Amino acid sequence: MKKILFLSCLFISTIAFSQTKKFTISGIIKSEDDKELLESATVHLERLKDSSIVSYTISNEKGAFNLEGETSDSKIKLVVSFIGFKPYSKIIDVKNQNVGSLLLTGSNVLDGVVIKSSAPITIKKDTLEFNVKSFKTKADANVEDLLKKLPGVEVDDEGAITVNGKSVNKILVNGKPFFGNDPTITTRNLTKDIIEKIQISDTKTNAQAFSGEDSDGENKTINLTIKKENNKGYFGKVAAGAGTDDRNEYAGMITRFKQSERIGLLAGGNNINSPGFSFGNQRLQFGGNNRSFGGGQGIVTSNNYGANYINSFGKIFEFSGDYFYKNSSSDNKSTSDRETFLSDGTSFYRNSENTSLNDSDSHDASIDFEVEIDSTFRIDIESDFNKNLNTNRYNSISETLDNSKILTNDSQIGSIADSDKETFNNEINLTKRFGSKGAFLRVELTANLSKTLTDDFVKSETNIYGSDSEQIIRDQYSDGSSNVKELASEITYRFPIIANNLFLDAAYTIGNTKTTNKRSTFDFDDNTNDYSDFSELLSTDFKYSDKISRPSLELEFRNEKWSASTEIALNNRTLENTDYLRPETNLEREFNNLEYGLNVRFRKSRANSYRLRYNFRNSTPSLSQLQPFRDESNPLNIVTGNPALSPSKTHSLRFGAANFNWQNRTGFWSYANISFTNDRVVAKTTINTSTLIRETTYANVDGFISARAGGSYSSTKKWEDFGSLKTEFRVFADYSKNINFNNDVQYSSKIVSISPNIGFDFSWDDILQIRPSYTISFSKNTYDIDSFSNKDFTNHDVTIATSTNFLKKFEWLNDVNYNYNPNIADGFQKSAWFWNTTLRYSILKDNGAISLKIYDILDQNTNARRVATEDYIQDSSSTVLNQYAMLSFTWKFNSLGNSGKKFEPQRRSRYRG
Repeated sequence: MKKILFLSCLFISTIAFSQTKKFTISGIIKSEDDKELLESATVHLERLKDSSIVSYTISNEKGAFNLEGETSDSKIKLVVSFIGFKPYSKIIDVKNQNVGSLLLTGSNVLDGVVIKSSAPITIKKDTLEFNVKSFKTKADANVEDLLKKLPGVEVDDEGAITVNGKSVNKILVNGKPFFGNDPTITTRNLTKDIIEKIQISDTKTNAQAFSGEDSDGENKTINLTIKKENNKGYFGKVAAGAGTDDRNEYAGMITRFKQSERIGLLAGGNNINSPGFSFGNQRLQFGGNNRSFGGGQGIVTSNNYGANYINSFGKIFEFSGDYFYKNSSSDNKSTSDRETFLSDGTSFYRNSENTSLNDSDSHDASIDFEVEIDSTFRIDIESDFNKNLNTNRYNSISETLDNSKILTNDSQIGSIADSDKETFNNEINLTKRFGSKGAFLRVELTANLSKTLTDDFVKSETNIYGSDSEQIIRDQYSDGSSNVKELASEITYRFPIIANNLFLDAAYTIGNTKTTNKRSTFDFDDNTNDYSDFSELLSTDFKYSDKISRPSLELEFRNEKWSASTEIALNNRTLENTDYLRPETNLEREFNNLEYGLNVRFRKSRANSYRLRYNFRNSTPSLSQLQPFRDESNPLNIVTGNPALSPSKTHSLRFGAANFNWQNRTGFWSYANISFTNDRVVAKTTINTSTLIRETTYANVDGFISARAGGSYSSTKKWEDFGSLKTEFRVFADYSKNINFNNDVQYSSKIVSISPNIGFDFSWDDILQIRPSYTISFSKNTYDIDSFSNKDFTNHDVTIATSTNFLKKFEWLNDVNYNYNPNIADGFQKSAWFWNTTLRYSILKDNGAISLKIYDILDQNTNARRVATEDYIQDSSSTVLNQYAMLSFTWKFNSLGNSGKKFEPQRRSRYRG
């Protein structure tokens, strides 16, 4: 019966498609007063019966538009919207036609206001705004579901968002952060029905937005505007689940809106490796927390609690603050087999087994003050505090074999390490604007403090075999302390050369970072039965100083189409190290380097842009690379710094392009970058062929090249009263040339890789969604040293995500992944199917749900990996989460809007009737 019903629906839909009629409608948009051609006006068509969008587009630089579509209706409503003008509407016949010139009347309101516009898309200067009502989703859709329907927007399975290939690094609600800028908490908990508009723009700091500066255009910001009538009340979600093998999870969240004030509380915990405040099936629940929720691999048990407060006090002062507490415990076992290639054509092998138990507790607190004294003077203050307590128990057994598979050395290590780290970071930003030509003065002050205390107990036994046999036994205790004080300031003044178009920025940065690092190691003394024998060999007592001075000049030009800037700077850096235990290794180096760059962006239209960027930068070696201290903490790998190192010099070039065709629903973006580095700092390791003990130092090499390119093309096809199909093809390619050493022999390696991907997203109204994708990756490693053989690698990855709603109140979700890696060594799993399934039943008027989830239904989850570098290949595996089933309950509540009044405290009447 169900099959008959399904085929009947499909047959009826096919008949409906055959009755639709294609059309093309063109015209020109002008202002009524001066007949100015209006670029970026939104033109769309609405069905008369329900105002649903049939087709839409944006007028070009000549005010012209061309609308194509198909519908079964005989008449349709044409609507035109543009900032500062009254919307124009007209009912027209569905046929191919040119409607001529359409004249828009000025609205006589403030710039940036559209009166009662139903346009699906509105362009406001550098901001693209989407009208939520214009995009059809399922009834209980959240913001993430909505974002997936917007043209040019991509959301992956982890909740990461891109817009035309640019990463979204900030999501705001009514212009303010929502729980520490965590995107998935926002997108997976706010429901579509409370959102009015979605605004997308280039990411800027508060100071940049206030001063009117241009952004670098590398990231995007999404701002969700809540309907004014919904900006009062509560919304939230609670959930809990229990499963087989003692698996469990819980989560809760509540947020209170009251005009400009917002208070939020959340909590979550699980032992199923879901990060932060993620709950169960991430496609349905809370999402993750971009703050670190605790270290460790393997099986992680975590608990997380947080609070957030935001409020505006008048028009001058705004405050926001949040606090998070997190604890986690992880248990991991891993094995690895590594083959390392030597320059003489031989190899050696290292096999290891490791276990680790890690417990961590952390507290994170941050506060932000935004003070706008007047329209020309702004102060931003940000403070962040973190305290992290960590305990790690680690055990390792390893062995090293020579080219003939003869045991050369082995070791056993057991350690218990405790650490207590506190950081306190502060930044003050003062911006003062002058006049109306774009001049401003900015002062930035930074003060960062960090303190770390450590306690380590280590027992190890190292055996070296052969003619130079040796046994090294250590039973030691170490206590350490590290203090870092960083003070910096930057002052920038902008001189307008041509008002609001051409500027000269003069800036000066100065900074000083002071670090003290002391580690005292004691061997166990049998006579005192205590760790009292001081080991100078393994102890350190350093004092570092890192001073920076950087004057710079930048010339910037911008208009509606073009944005260009060029910068030149002198980077002066002085590194100083004092070693109180080994004064002969004291070091002081001063570096003076010129840096410069060029950045050009051309915006052909609101949907079509190009960017070119060039930079020359210097990278100073770190003190640990420079300091001639011999670190013998690992007796099988001894490291010594090189005080003669020079700064790395890198030329980098980047190109990017993006274009979206509003009419055809096709989008394209691409990028390419390449960098050339000389004096690159690399490790230089010499291996004793009889003992296989490694001696490592550092050296400068020339000729490093890194290149990467990628692109995407997507198209969307919609069928009236049925559904849509989105197709996307992506390809990424990499090339790198590395210069390294192998037993004092310098060689180069070249790696070329390419990874094409094709994906589809088919939606049949609220009934069915299928999202399959396939990726194949090719990699080729070549070497200019005869003793190293070239290597080819291939990897296949298939994913299928489905959501089915054939029965009322039931939703069936599936995530299937297949991976095949033919390069994995024998003894490790080469391929695996990974399938998660969830059956969800809605209750309590769709505000609640009962879910049954089966994780890894085929019981094939694996963590086998192969890593190939210039001189070794390593196969490894580690603890993974095994199959389990879980039953969970979720309840969401929402009182935003008029219904929120019942949650607000009521005043008692003085009189009773």
